[in-house]
Amino acid sequence: MSISITGTIEKKDIGTGAWALVSDEGTTYEILRGADKNLLKVGQKAKVTGNVRQDIMTAAMIGPVLEVKSFEVM
Repeated sequence: MSISITGTIEKKDIGTGAWALVSDEGTTYEILRGADKNLLKVGQKAKVTGNVRQDIMTAAMIGPVLEVKSFEVM
């Protein structure tokens, strides 16, 4: 299921580190590794389109895992 989320990029200091998108509504999504480096900038606002993966667990476990398909910097 594809979703679009607007929020702010954060880097969480858990384990080796995890990238997150914190939505404007306050939900934290863990960005699946391999996302475009142009998205992964702390404090950057973006509209991200992707899939929430139900079949993946991570060491950070900071929220639903978001596989990014595309994004637009705000």
